[in-house]
Amino acid sequence: MSFMKRRSSLADQQPLSEINVTPFVDVVLVLLIIFMITAAVVEFGMQVGVPATTSATAARPAKPNVVQIASDARLFYDGQPINVYSIADQAKSSNPERPEIYLQIHKLAQYNIVAQVLAECRAQGVEVNLVSPPLTRNPRS
Repeated sequence: MSFMKRRSSLADQQPLSEINVTPFVDVVLVLLIIFMITAAVVEFGMQVGVPATTSATAARPAKPNVVQIASDARLFYDGQPINVYSIADQAKSSNPERPEIYLQIHKLAQYNIVAQVLAECRAQGVEVNLVSPPLTRNPRS
């Protein structure tokens, strides 16, 4: 019997089209172990020793300074009409250490009056906090 060199056909030279799943299984098992350890830590929690601090919280004024901007660009400071240039002075007189106002803006108010109030308060060193009502519905649904 003679041994002849066998010729390979084109079908034998095609790349292997099967996926090797062994590395995939290894990665999945490692992730499973990590998640099991993490779940145990999250379930029971970790005790953390927090150092004691001596800082005190800043005292808030009993009555906050509320500035309201109406839809027709009228300004109200705690319910009383006020000029845009008097807001910072009023806030400084009520709380000289930390002057701040809470700004409530009507949804139809023009932006130019809002910008004027913000610019005037910022120039006088008054902190402005914007107040908005909470959403009544989920915005993503």
